[in-house]
Amino acid sequence: EIRLSLVGSEMCIRDSRSAPRARRMSLSLTRVDAWSVAKVTFMLSIAVAIIQVVASAIVWVLLDVVGVFSQITQIVSSTGLDAGGFDLKNVLSLTTVVSGVTIFSIVEVVIFTLLATIAALIYNVVSSLVGGVHVTLGDD
Repeated sequence: EIRLSLVGSEMCIRDSRSAPRARRMSLSLTRVDAWSVAKVTFMLSIAVAIIQVVASAIVWVLLDVVGVFSQITQIVSSTGLDAGGFDLKNVLSLTTVVSGVTIFSIVEVVIFTLLATIAALIYNVVSSLVGGVHVTLGDD
């Protein structure tokens, strides 16, 4: 079978029997640089932390606009558990929520960076024992 194909401005004739074969390459991932893992994990954790702070602020504003805080305060007041003017919006103010999420995010950045770096170091030790992860790449 002969195929005709237009490549650029030239007509190419290919015989299907001489079609190029896909190249395959077998590689082994035997070592991971712990410093590069730490840098990448730190930057990704910072991005996640920023997303968390912004998302918590947006959720708080949406809950306030919908009136969830006032409804919960009204429910608590109607049950008789109101001890001296309980107001949920004052207890969980926007600054309190964003501050709490920011502190949590900073701790999260440190923990994730340390855990990923430790995991990279453990991978290097285990990889030296078993030979790493073998990957076959193909050019399709």
